[in-house]
Amino acid sequence: MRWSVLDRALIRSGQQPAEALRDTVRFARQVEELGYFRFWVAEHHGVPGVAGSAPTVLAAAVASVTERIRVGTGGVMLPNHRPLVVAEQFGVLESLFPGRVDMGLGRSVGFIDPVRRALGADKDAADRFDEQLSELLGWFEPGGPVHAVPAEGLRVPAYVLAVGEGAGIAAAHGLPLVMAHLSDEERMRAALDRYRADFAPSRHGDRPYVIVAVNAAVAATREAAELLQVPEAWATVWSRTRGVFPPLDPPGEVLGRELTERERRYFAQARAGQLSGTEEEMTRTLGRLVDRTDADELMLTLAAHDETDRLDSYRRLARLAGLTPRGAAAT
Repeated sequence: MRWSVLDRALIRSGQQPAEALRDTVRFARQVEELGYFRFWVAEHHGVPGVAGSAPTVLAAAVASVTERIRVGTGGVMLPNHRPLVVAEQFGVLESLFPGRVDMGLGRSVGFIDPVRRALGADKDAADRFDEQLSELLGWFEPGGPVHAVPAEGLRVPAYVLAVGEGAGIAAAHGLPLVMAHLSDEERMRAALDRYRADFAPSRHGDRPYVIVAVNAAVAATREAAELLQVPEAWATVWSRTRGVFPPLDPPGEVLGRELTERERRYFAQARAGQLSGTEEEMTRTLGRLVDRTDADELMLTLAAHDETDRLDSYRRLARLAGLTPRGAAAT
């Protein structure tokens, strides 16, 4: 069983984006020392609460300060880019950090119209993801009229995010799938069953491979663990009611607010997809999740307001997972 980390470079209230990016790079070093398998960063554009707008650039920064952990993207959104440019970027990464780079790919477009216009990608761009994915994978093969230097001839493992038709596209191309944990687990399991049933072995893989991404928090008490996830849940509520994902506020400040009925409903929905508890409780909870999904790997994400609390949660997760620390203890 592999255990990995997704970091979205979320901005805390009072922070500048540069601080959040430096936090991500420092956190990657700590995660490597704890023994996690891979560390991925994400892509968001025009979002006040997210600093990670250039995932391949951030991945390069992460790879440069780590030694063994795999580094990748969760993911690069193909509708926002030309496949040739994406291939070149990952070719550079793989050339600089051979054998450590993952190419996680998604089909999402900008959240609001102004962002989509700025990126030159309309809502329908996501419908061309299959075509773009085929083109991107083709740039790594030799023999075309244009050579994607330095990507041509390299093997960079590709992963598809299960957004919309992503699971079916991953199965058709014989690629690993990354599925976000859903509060509606029946729907999630049905999607995974279809992916496995439709999987077509290819040069990219001879069997289905599933990574389940889950928002997970562990602390000394269940109540303390639940508090860690409050800031991101509230930011999700704000984005659904106001159209903008904001910087993370402290949990006490969030819980002290008087919410509208609509906000309370969205807050409950956001919390429903999060898993939290003590080490003993989360050992059982995550074990059941793996059993129900037959996941090959768990990718853990947590955006606590306090960096020290977040690192403590990942230490506890590493301990319950039985990971072997690499080098000195993370500080």
